[in-house]
Amino acid sequence: MRKKLQTAFQLRQYMISRDFELYYYEDRDLAKVAAHTHDYYEFCFFLEGDVSMKIGESLYPIQYGDMLLIPPGASHRVVIHSMDVPYRRFIFWISREFCRQLHQMSPYYNYIMQQAEQLRKYMFHLDRITFNTLQSKMIRLLEEMRSEHFGKELQMTLYVDDFILCLNRIGYELLEPKKAPADTSLYTNIAEFIEEHLDEDLSLERLAEEFYVSKYHIAHVFKENLGLSIHQYITKKRLRLCEEALCTGMPIADICQTYGFGDYSSFYRAFKKEYGISPKEYRTLHSSNASLMPISVTLPQ
Repeated sequence: MRKKLQTAFQLRQYMISRDFELYYYEDRDLAKVAAHTHDYYEFCFFLEGDVSMKIGESLYPIQYGDMLLIPPGASHRVVIHSMDVPYRRFIFWISREFCRQLHQMSPYYNYIMQQAEQLRKYMFHLDRITFNTLQSKMIRLLEEMRSEHFGKELQMTLYVDDFILCLNRIGYELLEPKKAPADTSLYTNIAEFIEEHLDEDLSLERLAEEFYVSKYHIAHVFKENLGLSIHQYITKKRLRLCEEALCTGMPIADICQTYGFGDYSSFYRAFKKEYGISPKEYRTLHSSNASLMPISVTLPQ
């Protein structure tokens, strides 16, 4: 590890930066740190040392490649058994507000944080390849943080977004490993349910309640089987029904309400994106084509 990336350990247990902070520590003489809590999420990526982590009433022995995630409000402290070898680790802090901002962009950014808070899943054992991948991402981010490169702030944003998404993907794959037959069956059942309830609320929250699995797992399974997000699939299914209804003369306002769009503006945007023309233009075009079609006549024998 490059010495220039190392930070001298300090007892500060609050964030200075608004969004995130990342540190690499290597200590050979560390004072005892009392149990404490944070109002942010703390990730610890363990490299070396003879230590354990106490979270609440549970003691977690840790070894190379372990990742610990401590959510806001969880009491914790490091237990040092020996300082014969240095205590080396990366520490990554991320604020609640930054997590909320990321969640607004996509729930994929918050999966692992929610598991830590809801299920008290704090410890993740990573294989060497996965851990080394994370380590290279952290080194890259640390180097950018300490640089004066052109576009530094934008590059840091890209690096940290990539890093957080990677953490959540790793957490998801560890907590919800693939089970191909079950996943295929789940996908089929969800697709059938969607087909029968296109005029109803089909949010991920609703589907999660119906099928008793997490919404993240549903989203993953659907994308894995179809190559489309579940939102894209539902939209295409609804638009197909709207397309047919436009040809019947049904009022457009009734169409968008009947098939789950809620309001005309969202229906208009989705329809034009899919077909390249507005719903009114589609109806006019269909009516013109229909009027030019020959009438079929059955001649008497």
